[in-house]
Amino acid sequence: MGHTIAAASRWLIVIGAILIQLALGAIYAWSVFTARLTDAGGVYAFSASQTAWVFSAGLATFATVMVLAGRVLPHVGPRALSLAGGLLLGAGYVLGGLFGSSFWVQLTCIGIVAGAGIGLAYVVPIAVCVKWFPDKKGLITGLAVAGFGFGATIWVKLAGSWFGGLLNTTSVFDLPGVQSVFVIYGITFAALVLLGSIVMVNPPDDFVPAGWTPPVTADGGQEGGVEYRARDMLRTPQFYMLWSVFMFAGIAGLMVIYCIKLFGIDALEYKGIANAGAITGTAMAWYAIFNGLGRIAWGSISDRMGRRRTIIFMSALQGITMLATYHVFISFGMVYGFIFAAALIGFNYGGSFALFPAITADYFGNKNVGSNYGWIFTAYGVAGLAGPLLAGYFKDAAQGAVQPSVWMTPFIIAGTVCLIGAVVMTFATRPSKTAPGINASAAPSDAPA
Repeated sequence: MGHTIAAASRWLIVIGAILIQLALGAIYAWSVFTARLTDAGGVYAFSASQTAWVFSAGLATFATVMVLAGRVLPHVGPRALSLAGGLLLGAGYVLGGLFGSSFWVQLTCIGIVAGAGIGLAYVVPIAVCVKWFPDKKGLITGLAVAGFGFGATIWVKLAGSWFGGLLNTTSVFDLPGVQSVFVIYGITFAALVLLGSIVMVNPPDDFVPAGWTPPVTADGGQEGGVEYRARDMLRTPQFYMLWSVFMFAGIAGLMVIYCIKLFGIDALEYKGIANAGAITGTAMAWYAIFNGLGRIAWGSISDRMGRRRTIIFMSALQGITMLATYHVFISFGMVYGFIFAAALIGFNYGGSFALFPAITADYFGNKNVGSNYGWIFTAYGVAGLAGPLLAGYFKDAAQGAVQPSVWMTPFIIAGTVCLIGAVVMTFATRPSKTAPGINASAAPSDAPA
């Protein structure tokens, strides 16, 4: 089936990519299990730190394995790699369900095994879609990674509330609710990835969409046409610029995710608003929805505006939104202002996951994006540690404070780094046809690092 997918049917690739990413979004559904796991009188009685370690292990393994996946992708092919990732993800959850009554088993199965499965499969839909859609890289990567965001919402709702909530209504093999859901989810995740993997094939090397001509850049080259191997990309200043801006976006987004609910409750109660808890829950629901929509919208906008200008604008808008959250949106809009701020932050944060794989392809080549984006994505791994740690520090500092404005410190940090990212991005011009001392255009297609 390698090249049997007709150009007219390339949208099948997008459907497959979304199915895969829906399953991979499992990692962000962890919060739905934490209340049961930390219930002191329940089956598990984990500490909050233990449940956090499972999640952190999943993120760290995901980011690390993704780099390795990018290196082996040219050798094993996209279908085989996504199949391996889906089976590993499913196995991690099924084993965690069958044997996960202890912290160490869950850490190993859910955190490491399932996290490795996500890392193996994540890069495949992005790399394949970019090759089939060089004319719509922003929109297509946005659609693909939107599945990841929406998937997390689906798994949270399905376990916690939809149809009574699987946590409350299932007992597979007489297992407790959490482990029972793990088994169901493991089978479901594997099935979705296996189904999506059927169409994960690369186009012919000479494939060009009908009626499309690759855009010519200022230096006379074609956007995405100069192929950098990962080791060559790592020698360019543009890599470190993109890496830094992605890290700043990740730190800001994760920092706010960690503290926005408690901050919202404090701020709204200080303003005399009743039902602050319910309002913040509504705000976070809109945050999740717009996080997914932002991936599609910003990706589509970048196809028209250009990737670099879109990232500059999005980073600047995110910085201003962060800085204005308390003194503008909440002070003047109160309930609706807070919900609007949460939705806008989610909208901008989600856009990063569509724009950075697309600009990686623009700057360093379409054919090697699987390997190259794995290295760019390590910025998110760093942000996954720094963002929550910074938020936790200021969260502790805010305890017992009379005025909620003390919560603004993490928002000020987040807003500042986003504005710095916008400035850095203004200097991140597309690399020349040759890297320093390297004939980049001569690099073989899909060459490993």
